[in-house]
This record gives sequence, C-alpha cells and structure tokens, in this order.
Amino acid sequence: MTYPVPENEVERNEALRSYRIMDTPVEAAFEDICQLAAQICDCPVAYVSFIEDDRFWFKSKYGLPADFEGCPREIAFCSVTVCGSELVLVPDLKQDDYYKDFPFVVGDPFLGFYCAMPLVTPDGFAIGTICVMDFKPRELTFECQEAIRRLAHQTVAQLEYRRRIIELDETMRALDVAHVALEKEKARADNLLTTILPESIAHELLESDKVAPRFFNDSTVLFADVVGFTSLTEKAEPATLIGMLNSYFAAFDDIMEQFNLEKIKTIGDAYMAAAGVPASDRLHTVKACLAALAMQNAAAKKKAERQKLRLPYFEFRIGIHSGPVIAGLVGRKRFTYDIWGDAVNVAARLEAHGEAGKINVSARVYHQTAPYFDFTGRGSVEIKNKAPIEMYYLDRLQEIYSEDAEGRIANEKFLRMNDPAQSLFGR
Repeated sequence: MTYPVPENEVERNEALRSYRIMDTPVEAAFEDICQLAAQICDCPVAYVSFIEDDRFWFKSKYGLPADFEGCPREIAFCSVTVCGSELVLVPDLKQDDYYKDFPFVVGDPFLGFYCAMPLVTPDGFAIGTICVMDFKPRELTFECQEAIRRLAHQTVAQLEYRRRIIELDETMRALDVAHVALEKEKARADNLLTTILPESIAHELLESDKVAPRFFNDSTVLFADVVGFTSLTEKAEPATLIGMLNSYFAAFDDIMEQFNLEKIKTIGDAYMAAAGVPASDRLHTVKACLAALAMQNAAAKKKAERQKLRLPYFEFRIGIHSGPVIAGLVGRKRFTYDIWGDAVNVAARLEAHGEAGKINVSARVYHQTAPYFDFTGRGSVEIKNKAPIEMYYLDRLQEIYSEDAEGRIANEKFLRMNDPAQSLFGR
C-alpha cells in the first residue's frame, strides 16, 4: 500500500524531532487528554499519535492493547490526516473509497469509524494527530468535533510547554559542565569516528593520522542481497522502500554485533560483512555461519509479520566464503574501511548463485564447519569467468549445539568450546 506524503515532509519531520517526543515513556498529561477525548465522544478507542518518516507511533492510547505501540505508516489511518490542517471525519470506514481495504478495517479489530484532528505546530507543521475511533459506523456531533479540535490545540500547547522545560533543563546542565566542554567535544568526535570505523582502526587513525593496510591470512566474507529488488523499486514508493531496507539492515547490524562480525558496507540492496577482520578470530567461519542463520531467521520473521498485514517484504540470498583478504582505509575525507581479495569475489558469486531464503557456502566453509552444522550439497556449479565451484546450502546448527529443537540461536557454551575449535582451526 502507498500513502500520501505532505509537500513539506522533510521540514515536518524536523519539526517533530525538535519536540523529542518519539519513544518517550508514558506521561500523565497526554494520557488525560486521550481519555478525555474518548469520554467526550463516547468512543471505545482514542489515541494521541505521531508520524516520523515511515513510522506511526502512539504517545498515549485508550482502548488499545498495551503492547500495541504503532504500525507501518502505509496502513496508518492518520497518514492522510497529517497531510492537512483540518479535522478528518469518516462515519463509515467500510464505505470509504480510501480506507475500506485497510487491514484493520477488513480484519481484526474491524474498525468502522474514524475521526482525527492533526496536531499542527505554531510553525504550521502537522506532526501527529489526536483521534477517536469506534468498531461500528457512527456520526459525531458538532460539539464533539469542536471538542476534538480544542483538545488538539491543548496537546500542541503541552508539547510546547514540554519542549521549553527540556530546553531549560539542558541549559542549566550545560552551565554546570561548561568547564569540561572541550574534553567532551573531543570525546564526541572520537566516538563518532569509532561508529564509522572498527574501534581498533579508529584508534590507530587518531594516534598516527593514518592506517596501514593489513593482510589477513584467513577470514570469512558474507554477502546478502535482496532477491528481485529491481522489480520492487518499480512498484514501491521511495520512502517505503528505504524504510524497509533500513528495517532489515538495522536488524542485520545487531546480528553482526552479537556474533562479532564487522559490517563492511552496504551497496544499494546488498549487505557485506566479514569475520576475522580487523582482529583475527579462530572461530571466524563458525561465527559467520551463525550470523547468517540469524539473518535468515530475522528475515523470515519480518516476512511473516508483513505477510500478515498484506505488506511487501524482502527475501535475501546469502553467500559465505573463507580466504585471505587485504583490509584498509579508502579515501581522505569520507573514508571507509574496506576489504579486497579473491575471497570477496567468490563470496559475491556464491550469493548471486544462491536462492531466496537460503545460505550458499563454499566447500572451504563446509569442510571447516561440517561438525557443527547441517548442510545440503549442491555439487559443482558453473559461474561466470571462474572455474566451477563446489557449493553447499547451510541448513541449520546441529541440534546438540542449539537452545531449542529448531536450532535458531547458538548458546554461549558453543562459542566457548576450546577443543573443537583447536581441532578445527589448528589444522
């Protein structure tokens, strides 16, 4: 599904972020406004919400499950409301040309009535809504509509008051720490560098103003790529597409951190990471396989979630190969940490010759990790400009090493094993 976007979307998002309201804890003032809206209009559902980029989030809610914090913007009723400055009233959602096919209208909880007023800042940006809803069609009196308008004004006034309190508090704290401002600024710059580069590389750059290229005798390269991405770009809205990629890649970033892989870069819809770089790790091949299984599981979960809401989803091919690489910095101003070598090229070919939802590995990866994982052999596969490569599909972690029967997550004992690791990597 697509959704309308205001012409001032960039500025609108900036205005919302200036209030620092997203993902904040429950606050009594907003809870009171929400409950008052429900009581005045005699509606079973009411909420105060905000929309940032492709995300719809509840600040307060009445009559909705406690764990329901929001939904994708493309299926949010209020995506239309934030495009204007006037009250939106839909007496019968099932008869409305725009809303009649929404998942929450045709499916649980089968909503039937919608009324919302945009929360318009003093600068004229609609950053969110106050809304009342019902499970059946209904009318709303003029007096109730006016009440919703006034409550919207009160909500914006509360936001302004809240922002001023935050700014005053920050000013007071800034005065208290003024004598260490220079040191904090240096630490901030150093921390920013370590988020861009591996920590050891960042420290080397800070200390010597350069980083020497380094050769790694053995490392494992992982490539992941969206299947059919080009066809999706022709159908999806740009904001939706970027939001989806960010959602998947953010999950992959967490997985890389969990299994101690280094994210190298993203290239369009491709994701590249390496194990055993920039610090040697005798378990690099095992950890890369564990990370790939976790990525596979994360993508499958997102697919199931988005299929349930009848939303588009991504499927990934993953390729893994082990071998020597050279690592170093590229560029002067916007430098990046990158790796080169035949192992990188082979990993990319393995990904390209895989299938959606599967992990394609080389014979070297297979032989290094066969005692710990289950594989399906593919035989020798022809690839462009290279000799045929023996390939295997990585299926799962063997059950004896997993926390559950499905073998989804390796336990800590597996990663701490000494004897198997020595026998595996000591050859």
